[in-house]
Amino acid sequence: MLILRSTLAAVAVVVASIAGARAQASGTEAPRVITYIEVMPSSLDTAVGILRRGAVASRKEAGNLRYEILQHAERRGALAILEAWSDPNALAAHDDGAAAKVLRGELNPIRIGYYDQRLDTAIDTGAAGAAGKEAIYVATHVDVTGQFKDDAIAMMKKLAAESRKQTGSDRFEVWQQNNRLNHFTMIEVWKDQGALDAHNASATARSFRDQLGHMMGALYDDRRYRSLD
Repeated sequence: MLILRSTLAAVAVVVASIAGARAQASGTEAPRVITYIEVMPSSLDTAVGILRRGAVASRKEAGNLRYEILQHAERRGALAILEAWSDPNALAAHDDGAAAKVLRGELNPIRIGYYDQRLDTAIDTGAAGAAGKEAIYVATHVDVTGQFKDDAIAMMKKLAAESRKQTGSDRFEVWQQNNRLNHFTMIEVWKDQGALDAHNASATARSFRDQLGHMMGALYDDRRYRSLD
């Protein structure tokens, strides 16, 4: 009986280990992409048309969860694409597919900067509300030095959880860059400018920025956008 109990206990440990490994691996099944694009001012209308056609085509592809096109709130020629895919295979098929190739090819002659596509994994997401016409999107690149990676993740997850409770919060997600694990993107969507201002003035946001300061390897890069849809 003792041997049987020991065997069952050992099996339970193995099963738990496998389950834990699968749970960790599931993080790789949440691919996200942010792409920064800057175009010639004289070609802005052309670029917006290209992005809109690309969005329509990409949203029809298998595994697409979200495909959003954005314009910087102040620098009108600075554009961005936010993508969410069900799994890495869906993203790979899209990136090698006709819609993505056509979009990149048509943008190439009118770009004035690098087609800056960053592949990420969502490490903290919550329920997303429907963004209205006045919604403000914020894409923040957070770069911390390597020894602070885990501390920064814990802080960003706490910020995300508390921010989602605030009035006017439509979405708050934390992404981790695949090729630089100490680089992150925080995606926020706020109902309007007033909601964003209130968030930034809150004790939650101010404390986060203050505590993060000594960890950072680059400036806190928060960019504000409006939807082009």
